[in-house]
Amino acid sequence: MIKYLKEDQFYEEVEKGITLVDFYADWCGPCQKMGEILETVDVNVLKVNTDEFQELAIQHGVMSIPTLILYKDGSEVDKRIGLQSREEILEFVKKNT
Repeated sequence: MIKYLKEDQFYEEVEKGITLVDFYADWCGPCQKMGEILETVDVNVLKVNTDEFQELAIQHGVMSIPTLILYKDGSEVDKRIGLQSREEILEFVKKNT
């Protein structure tokens, strides 16, 4: 399931279970492709627009996009930077859960 961060409810969204957070921007070509791939995976996904939530991106060490950060029960578990294939995303989630 894909959700888009609307307000500053980031920590509420990642506090329980497994959540894959996609830091992206609308103008970013690789981010658009990543969004299409994320629609095909059976994982809770929270998309965070870095243009709207710059401070949040900075707090989480996002230096380039797309950046995927996996959270388990509110804690950051692992991070991937750059466009990932569907298989890479599934393996990334599997090895960290």
